[in-house]
Amino acid sequence: MIPISKSLVWFRRDLRAFDHAALHHALADAVQQGGAVYCVFVFDSDILASLPRDDRRVRFIHASLRELDAELRKLGGGLLVRHGAARACIPRLAAELGAGTVYVNEDYEPDAIARDAAVAEALSLAGRTLRRFKDQVIFEKSEVLTLAGGIYGVFTPYKNAWLKRLNAQPQAAAPWMIEPYAAGLAAVPESPLPSLADLGFDDGPLPAPPGMDGATRLFEDFLPRLADYGTARDFPMQDATSRLSIHLRFGTTSVRHLVRTLRQMMANGAGGAGAPVWLSELVWRDFYAMILFHHPHIARQAFKPAFDAVAWEAGAPAAALFAAWCAGRTGYPLVDAAMAQLNTTGFMHNRLRMVTASFLVKDLGIDWRWGERYFARQLNDYDLASNVGGWQWAASTGCDAQPWFRIFNPTTQSQKFDRQGAFIRQYLPQLARLDARDIHAPWLVPADELAACGIVLERDYPAPIVDHAEARQRTLERFAVVKAAQPDSD
Repeated sequence: MIPISKSLVWFRRDLRAFDHAALHHALADAVQQGGAVYCVFVFDSDILASLPRDDRRVRFIHASLRELDAELRKLGGGLLVRHGAARACIPRLAAELGAGTVYVNEDYEPDAIARDAAVAEALSLAGRTLRRFKDQVIFEKSEVLTLAGGIYGVFTPYKNAWLKRLNAQPQAAAPWMIEPYAAGLAAVPESPLPSLADLGFDDGPLPAPPGMDGATRLFEDFLPRLADYGTARDFPMQDATSRLSIHLRFGTTSVRHLVRTLRQMMANGAGGAGAPVWLSELVWRDFYAMILFHHPHIARQAFKPAFDAVAWEAGAPAAALFAAWCAGRTGYPLVDAAMAQLNTTGFMHNRLRMVTASFLVKDLGIDWRWGERYFARQLNDYDLASNVGGWQWAASTGCDAQPWFRIFNPTTQSQKFDRQGAFIRQYLPQLARLDARDIHAPWLVPADELAACGIVLERDYPAPIVDHAEARQRTLERFAVVKAAQPDSD
């Protein structure tokens, strides 16, 4: 076994220098044993190879790493950056440094688990150790179980048990301190980050304020609006959400910090009705991570096997419908505006994620996996567990699924959550001259009235590619195979 005098912290989706479990434990061990801690991030070629050159997330990571390096240097250390397959880079760097232990924070995605197992094996063969720590969630794996010791498959009882456990064990949200142990950091020479071009990516606008500072500013900006979150969060034109999802995804903020802040506010009577609603959204992250860990098949199959029998549309007609959905050319303005927002910014409001997913699956009859993979390419905050969980919820194939006969009507959703059509006008300017009554369903507007607004259907904006009422009936028939297999499923 290699002595622990030197160790290595491998940053992945935890790009911060505060409240960081793996960094804390590495530094605490080093200070106690007189060692030195190196820090590294790997631009993993196994991941980057499948991304487009203009991927916004790589730019966000790149900018966040610059800040992380600066913060580590203030503490006396610095960040090593490598580009290559992490499976090979980490064991090789540990050998170069003479590091006996590599510290990481857990990742619950199947590919990440396989990668970490391969790294652990390579390290072990060289007499080194990989140590893993919980960091990106409050409760992981089997920490929240049913009274019978089973895995929850429905969110609400899970949330209740989660809250009960946190009340009993508030230390689960306690911070992992860094500064008191910063003397354990190893100083490293300053060296420039590899450029985006060196990594094979294009420079361009950032999708969100990057790094720890960006996350802090967004959270501080959100807190005065928190009280209204529960009622305002469904309206895409209202500035009602935190926009922190990308920061949670890449760990430029700490979920423990967010939960601690919320609980302190609630204990002091602050945060209003919105605070527990936003806390529930954080619990959803833990829930979906737990589900993926215990049921990794959900990344490619229905959570409930019976739903794999559903026959989705196929062939060239399905491909054409899917292409129209991706491009925001369905003829349903709220759906198309939402897809335009996603395609141009990498962000999509959560209400609109539900609306567009329901439309793809239940109006167009397209396999939910097609939509999940498209969102995976486009979303700035893409997270496998949450994305798959959300898509399977919309498709009624997942845990805690809505019944398949609950089908979002894209027109009434538009009328309810974008009443004046402001969101539609922002992303579909060709419809901007329509009034609040007509903008939700332009195909119902007489041709002469459309012409007066400078609109000709199929020239300036498509007619609906599907009739919602007819599509709804086809969905009920499509899911009949599941109902037949589960006669008590209603």
